[in-house]
Formats: sequence, C-alpha cells, structure tokens
Amino acid sequence: SSAAIFAIMLGKLFEFFRNRQSSAVVSKTPSALTSFEDADLLIAEGNRAEQTGDLPGACEHYRKAAQIAPQYAKAHFNLAFGLEASGQIDQACKCYEVALGIDPGNIYANFNLGRQLFSRKAFTEAEFLLRRAIAGNPDFADARVLMSALLQAKHDLEGAVMELEQALRIRPDHFATLCSYADLLWKLNRPDETVSALRSAVAAQPGDYDANFSLARLLVELNKPVEAEQFLQQALRIKPDSLDARALLVNFFVSRGDLQNAASAAQAALELHPDWLDLLYNYGLILKRLKRLSEAETVFRQAIATDRTYVRGYHMLGAVLITQCRIQEALDVLRDGQNHCADSFALKSSELFALTCQDGISNETVFARHVDFGKRIEQLYPARFGPFDHLRDPDRLLRIGYVSGDFQRHVIPLFVLPLLEEHDRSQFEVHCYSTGDTTDHVTEQLKSLADVWHSAGRLSPDELADQIHGDRIDILIDLAGHSGIPNLQTFARQPAPVQATWAGYLGTTGMTRIQYRISDHFCDPPGLTERYHTERLLRLPNSQWCYRPFVEVEYQSEAPMIRNGHVTFGSFNQTAKITPTVRKLWGQILTQVPDSRLVIVGVADNQTRDTLWQDLENAGIERSRVAMFTYVPVEDYYRWFSRVDIALDTMPYSGGTTTCDAIFMGTPVITCPGPCSSSRSAGSILNTLGLNDWIAESPEDYVRRAVQFASNSATIAQLHATLRSIMIESPLMDQRRFTRDMESGFRQMWKTWCAQTGE
Repeated sequence: SSAAIFAIMLGKLFEFFRNRQSSAVVSKTPSALTSFEDADLLIAEGNRAEQTGDLPGACEHYRKAAQIAPQYAKAHFNLAFGLEASGQIDQACKCYEVALGIDPGNIYANFNLGRQLFSRKAFTEAEFLLRRAIAGNPDFADARVLMSALLQAKHDLEGAVMELEQALRIRPDHFATLCSYADLLWKLNRPDETVSALRSAVAAQPGDYDANFSLARLLVELNKPVEAEQFLQQALRIKPDSLDARALLVNFFVSRGDLQNAASAAQAALELHPDWLDLLYNYGLILKRLKRLSEAETVFRQAIATDRTYVRGYHMLGAVLITQCRIQEALDVLRDGQNHCADSFALKSSELFALTCQDGISNETVFARHVDFGKRIEQLYPARFGPFDHLRDPDRLLRIGYVSGDFQRHVIPLFVLPLLEEHDRSQFEVHCYSTGDTTDHVTEQLKSLADVWHSAGRLSPDELADQIHGDRIDILIDLAGHSGIPNLQTFARQPAPVQATWAGYLGTTGMTRIQYRISDHFCDPPGLTERYHTERLLRLPNSQWCYRPFVEVEYQSEAPMIRNGHVTFGSFNQTAKITPTVRKLWGQILTQVPDSRLVIVGVADNQTRDTLWQDLENAGIERSRVAMFTYVPVEDYYRWFSRVDIALDTMPYSGGTTTCDAIFMGTPVITCPGPCSSSRSAGSILNTLGLNDWIAESPEDYVRRAVQFASNSATIAQLHATLRSIMIESPLMDQRRFTRDMESGFRQMWKTWCAQTGE
C-alpha cells in the first residue's frame, strides 16, 4: 500500500539525514566562533556515539553543544534528530522549532518537522514547512513525495500527482515513488498511465512481488490478459503460495475464456485455503458456466456452511437449483437465506422469479408476495430526493437513464440496442448505468451508442442513486426487475422523478416508486392484468419487443418433416420453465402423434435430464423419441430450429426471446397464454405477426392445436418458407417505429408528471 511505501521511504530518509549538514548563517564574532567550534567537537562526539548505537549518549553531547552555542542551528538540529531517533518526538519537535527560529531556511529541519506534523494530521502547518523546504531546494525529491502524501490526505489528488511527477523528474527510477504514483493515477481513473507507472516500477525492481502482482491485476481488470500473463507468472515465481496471486490466476483464465484451467486454478487455491468465501463463490460460478451443476451446488453449499450469512452463496445455489428444474428446493434455499441474511432483497427477488415458474400457485398469491417485497424495501429505503426541481416543461429534451447489470452478451442488449441506435437525440439524452462486472464487445457497442456511459458495478445502491440524481435523470428505466442483477434497492430511493421497468421481468416489481411497467396490449390486455401490478401499465401500440438476433445464421426454408417423414417438436426455453404441467402436456401430444419426435435444447445437466425423462416416461413416451442436448454455441442453437417443425412454448412462464428466435428461423410456435403477463409473451409475439391460430385458449386446446398442425404438412411447409420474411417486415423488427413508440411513451409519462404537483 502507499502507506507502507511511505513508511519504508521515511525510514531510509531517517538514515540519510544522520549525515546532514546545517546551512545556518550566523554572526561569527570571536566568542561565537569559539563556542561553535566547541559545539562542533561535541557534535562529532555525538555522531560517534550515535554510530555505536548509544543514542542517549549522543543526545547528551548534542544537548551540551546546544547549551554552549544556543544560536547554533546545527546543534539544535542534531539534538532534534537524536531525540527523534530515540523516540522522544515532542522534545524533538521543539528542538526543530528552535533550529528553524535561528535558520528558517534549513530545508532538512523544515522537512523533518513537517513530516512529524503530517503524522499528527496538522496538515496546514506541515504544508507550510514542506513548501518552505521545497522552495529552498526544488529538487528535494523526498519533500515532494511527502507533500504528495499530504495533498492526497487533503483530497487534492491532482496536486498530489503533480508533486510525484516532479519527484520522478528528479529520480525517474525511484521504485517507491513509482508505486505511489501508480496508486494515485488509479484513484484518478487514469488506467493507461497507471499501467505505464507500474511497468516502470517493475523495471526498477523486477523481483518485487507487489509491483508484479499489482500490474498483472490491473491488466486483467482492463481485459488485457495476454499482457497480464508475464507479470502474473513472475509474481507466482516470487511467492508461489500467494493466495491473492492464485486467485488472480483464476480471474486471468476466466478473462481468456479458459474455464477449464480457471476451475483447476481455483481448486488448487482452495486446497491452500478451503474456506476462502469469495474464491469459493467464483469457483462455483465457473463450474456453473461449465454446466457442472452438481459440483457447483456442492461448492455453493460449502460457502453457505462456511458463513450462514453469505448472501451470494444462497443466491447462486438457488440459481443452480432453478436451472435444474428443482424449483421447490430452490425456494427452500432462498427462504433459508433470508432467515440468516440481514439484507436479503436479492434473495427475495430470486424467490419471486422462481415463484413465477412454479406449478400450482395462484396469481393472487404471487402478486401478494411481490407487494410484500415492495412494502418492505420501500420502508427500509425511503425516497430521499423529492420533491424534484426538474423543469416541468412537457416538450423539453429529456434525460433517459437505462439501468442494467446485463450490458454484455445477453438478451437484454438485443432489445436495448435498437433504442440506442434510433433515439432522437434532439429530444432525448441517453445515459446507461452498467451495474454488472463483466464487459465484452457488446458492452463496447452499447458504450459507443450512449451519450453518457456510467460503469457503476462498484457503486452501492446509495451511491448509484446519488449518481443518477446528480445527473438529473428525468426518466429512469429498470431493465431487470426481479431477474439477473436486480437494482431495485436503487429505485427504492427514487433518484429520478419518473421511474419505469421494462424488458427484463414480465411482471410487477411490487413497488410503488416504480410508477410504470412498459408492456403491450396483448401481454397486458386492458382489464385483465392491472390487478396484478403496483405500477401503472403503459402499453406500446405495436409490441413491447423489438427483435434482433445474436448472429445471422442461414436457415433451411424446407420443413424438416418433408425430408424426415415425421414431425419434430422442439423446446428451446430455459429448462426452469419446463414445469411438470408442461411435461404432462408434451406427453399427451407425443402420444396422440405416435410417429413424432421431441427435441429439447438447453438441458443443463444429467440431473435435469433425468427429471425431464421421468415425467415423459410416466406418460408412456419411449426414450428413443426424445433427444435432449445441453447448451450449445449460439450459432448451433439457431441451426437447431431448422431441425424442428413446431416449437412448443412453456407455461406458466412463456418464452420471449426464444419465441422470436424460432420465428426468425422459420419455426412456428404454439403457446397457451394465462391470465398473468409472464404467461403471455409468446402470444404477444404471435399476435403481432398475425399468427393467432397458434395461440391456444386452454391447455387442452394447446394439445389439440399441436396435434392438428402436426398433421398439416402443407401449413408447416409454407410457414417454414415464409416466417422469416414475415418477421422482418413486421413491427417486431422495425426498430425505428419501435423507438418512436417508446419515445412517445416516455413523453406521455413525462407530461403526466409535469401535470402533477408536489412530486
């Protein structure tokens, strides 16, 4: 740390100044000259005593020298230094003051007394002395280094950097100064210059562990793993058992996308420190990404056993269980976590999401749970910014803030990108607040499209709210709800006068300080779903979706049933959505279409596969008719649609992005909407495309329509040949129309707020 570096430097200075010389200028009368000469003899004796380690004796000689030559600054300076060396700091400071009273320009007395006053946080007095020392010798590098520390303590980071730059002009290869300089540059968010300073520090002392480690860590953070590797390996050669370096090695492999080696590195580090919570968590995340879910479950359970209040452990264990279709077990874990963790809102959000995927729970119960969440979070985190003084002009330029933890390769940016590309900048200024800690090429694309980008992953909910309020955002859009990385604690503070939720979660947040939920007329028909919302529903006139595929993949316009001789059904939704009710209905469909096949893509692991098999086999379906595949690369995921004749939607949580993907690849989808918003997303997409025949009225009708369409090869063939063009020409891919619709909605929200008073 910079504090440790200063301690080392000052120790070296202490040694250096033992061989100091005074610059005193005095009137040398004959009597004074004699006393000075005698004092010099005593000082010489004191120096010899000091060299043998006899500090008390040295101080006695210096004291006598000061007594016989009271106007001799050198004698008082030596006495001060001896007293300081022996730990008599108060007396030493008094002697420095006497020396400076005789010779105010003594740069070393100014420096030493300034150093002591700095340690006592007497910053004003210390700064005066240090500036006097620097004025006496502008090339006094150590004084500039100490002045930098003082300015940093006074929060003048720019001034502190300038002092270090002067010190490095004098001593360009001084290791400790380079390290302090790098530390300051990082605090000033000047990463490239920080890297340069650390490179110079490593060049000055190649064998220093801290410098190599700090440089490697920074390069990993800056997503420069290739450059980081040599410094990380050097740090590990210097300290092979360093837990920090081993943990960084894990992050290094993750940043390169080498998850296998990341897992091995994490396992090796945990053998040295098995209860290291954050590394356990990261190891679990790596295993989850590798789809080694059973191992991930074990690791997250170990983290929880190590610390029963470890929120992140419960959160990710719940996510693993949800992925494996173990909804009830996930709910049990998340509720247990809430009993042990003081701040459990993230766990509550995960629980609410899991409830939307659970069979046999009423919409009224799910809504009541959301309302309870909203009341609790708004009681704990009061709105603290109103009344707002934003100009109540309904037609002025508006600042729109988008908040998400998923501004990376994720489905959310697919819906946000069209807005950022098409926003009318004469009417809207776009701010993006990224609360995640992962960046990639999608992040860079979003950054380039935002008017202002805020990397907010390290900000607390309060700090983020302060940032948003300070930016004077007019309308703040939540893109997560109770999914992904929730940001609802920030929204509870009400940092913007108008707040809305959209895209990430197809349901209410349960909060009253999020005034709107953006939807459309099919997902939320007037009179049907208002009772399940605490927000006001703002319905876009065409669709709440504007689709863009992750990648462009050619598709086969010929229906698979033409070449296979049988119909193939398929599911591409998250396996958490494939509830027992859905599996039962699929069994009925396969039974009534005896020669049909079923393909399920995205099955998490063997345990999930076994769970799905059990219900299908109970329905009398042979395993030979069902093919299950784990997660596949995105290009292969799209190509799988060309092997499926009819995609089967899930319930009670419907598919959104997967429905768009299927249609784009020419595969029709059958859905069965329910009374809540999350069950109606596929229906909304099909309705927008004019495919209402594929929207069932009941679970029984869902089975009937699937069986009926399976026997109509002409209809299936026609749809496979035409669906992509239908979708491209529809409002679902008209990003300009979509953006104008959304902007009209924003303007409507703003006009409503302007017409209100006291908010």
